[in-house]
Amino acid sequence: MIRIGHGYDSHRYKDGEYIIIGGIKIPSKRSILAHSDGDILMHALCDALLGASGNGDMGCYFDSSKVNKDEDSSVFLKKVLEIISNDGYSIINIDTTIITEKPCISTYSEKIKKSLASILNIDKQKINIKSKTNDKLGYIGRHEGIEAHVSLLLEKK
Repeated sequence: MIRIGHGYDSHRYKDGEYIIIGGIKIPSKRSILAHSDGDILMHALCDALLGASGNGDMGCYFDSSKVNKDEDSSVFLKKVLEIISNDGYSIINIDTTIITEKPCISTYSEKIKKSLASILNIDKQKINIKSKTNDKLGYIGRHEGIEAHVSLLLEKK
């Protein structure tokens, strides 16, 4: 059986020195305002994995308590991977889109793929990273926030 999943996450920006996308620290004049490390790509990926496997969303497993304050999002992703693996699912492929005006994400896409592949223990060729601007429209265009979308396929073993 093959199942499709979609995940989405967005966060506001604040003044800062970097953002974290897919476990990679990227220099930026804006940082992501979040309870955890704010890695929107990992959060969207967690939701896509959970959705495809019929296991709800991140909110079912990780709340905004002190336990998760400033947590590295790879901890969430590893837990989600354990959940879907225990249910007999494996990842076929992952397609991602990060939407922001700045910083330029495409120059980091290979590093992001390597990082995610390492955490998920899959071949990096199964992961695609795309980045887009919003053509200066809306909250993204005004440099107020950032968002990520993930689509993926899972296969039941």
